[in-house]
Amino acid sequence: MKYLKQFAIIIVISFIGELLNYCLPFPIPASIYGMVILFIGLITGIIRLEWVKETGLFLIEIMPIMFIPICVGLMDAWGNIAPIWFPVVFICAITTVIVMAITGRTAESILRRDKKKEVHHE
Repeated sequence: MKYLKQFAIIIVISFIGELLNYCLPFPIPASIYGMVILFIGLITGIIRLEWVKETGLFLIEIMPIMFIPICVGLMDAWGNIAPIWFPVVFICAITTVIVMAITGRTAESILRRDKKKEVHHE
């Protein structure tokens, strides 16, 4: 029953994201609205982590399965993608490296900042 309650909370938040996507004129996907709502709810304490943790972990674990329909769709659209495959792959590779570098630098700076705080508090 706990999992159904957690899943229902996530579904309701996703539905609110869909409503915002329908009502607001911005080109933002509904899933982004839902993630922002969930994030703000968790940060402010309106939604407690225990309310969604196990189901969230389960959804993250099965996430690779969710990419299968996307891959099938890409294979089906190969006729449209074939003329531009190299620029698409190149852009994806470059942006992946950039995201990895920025994420690494951000993580390093956070770890350094936390280490400095620990040294000052001792």
